[in-house]
Amino acid sequence: MALLTVTYPFWSYFDKWFDSVLRYPATEFQVTPGVTPMTTLGVTISVIVTYYCVVLGGQKLMKGLPAMKLQTAFILHNLSLTVISTILLILFIEQLLPTLWKKGLFTAICEAEGGWTRELVVLYYLNYLTKYIELLDTVFLVLKKKPLTFLHTYHHGATVLLCYTELVGQTSVSWVPITLNLTVHVLMYWYYFQSACGIRVWWKQWITVLQIIQFIIDIGFIYFASYTYFASTYFPWAPNAGSCMGEEYAAGFGVFIITSYLLLFISFYLTTYKSKAPQLRRSFNAMVEGKRIF
Repeated sequence: MALLTVTYPFWSYFDKWFDSVLRYPATEFQVTPGVTPMTTLGVTISVIVTYYCVVLGGQKLMKGLPAMKLQTAFILHNLSLTVISTILLILFIEQLLPTLWKKGLFTAICEAEGGWTRELVVLYYLNYLTKYIELLDTVFLVLKKKPLTFLHTYHHGATVLLCYTELVGQTSVSWVPITLNLTVHVLMYWYYFQSACGIRVWWKQWITVLQIIQFIIDIGFIYFASYTYFASTYFPWAPNAGSCMGEEYAAGFGVFIITSYLLLFISFYLTTYKSKAPQLRRSFNAMVEGKRIF
C-alpha cells in the first residue's frame, strides 16, 4: 500500500518568501537567545517599560491637545494585523494537522518532534514579533483620547513577556494558545478594521466570549502539560503521562498569565455586557429580522 505523501503548499510559498528576504531557507532559522534579535530578557523588559511610559506620558500629554483621528493609519494597522494573523494561522494549521494525525495529541504538545519542529519555531518567533506591533493598539487609543482599561494595558504588556518566555523556554505546548489566539485576532482585527471603515458590526460581544473560551481551552492544555512534567520529574509515583518539553519557569509563568487573563476577561465581560443584555438581544433580533439596528 502506498504511503500518503504530505505536502505543504502554503509553507512552500512562505519558504520562498523567507529565502528571498533573508537569503536562507526558513528551516535553517534558529532562535538563539542573545543572538537572535529581541531574544534577551533585558530588551524585552526595556520595550515593555517604554510601552507603559509612552502610555502614561501620552495620556498626560494628550490632555491639553485635541484627539487625533488617524483613521487611515488605524485602518491600515488593523487590516495588516488581520492579514498577518490569517497567514500565520494557516501556516500553523498546515504544520500541525499532519502531526496530530500521524503522531497524536501528546506528541504534538509535549515532544520536540511534535510541537518544537524547525518550521514551528520560525512561526513561534514571527508570532512573538507581532506582539510588539500590537502594542500600537494602545498608542492609537492614547492619540485618539479613548479610555484605557487595566485589562487592555496589562494584557498587551504581559503578552509580550509571555511570548518571549515561552519562546526561549521552548514550551512545545505553545502552539495551542498561539493558534487559538490567532483565530481570535483574525476576527478581532477584522472587526476593528470594519469599525474604522464606518461599518456597524453587531458581534463585538462575541469576540470577548471567544477570548474567554480560548483561555479556558488554554488552561486545560497548559495545566495538563505542566502537571505531567512536574509529576513525572518530581513525583513519579503520581499519575502522569510522562515528561513534557519546556523550562520550568516558562511553565509557571504561562500558568499564571493565562489564568489571570481568564479571570480578567470574565470580569470584563460581566461588567461590560451583563447590564446590556436586553439591549443586545433586541439588536440581535432586529438583525435577524432584517431591520436596521442603529
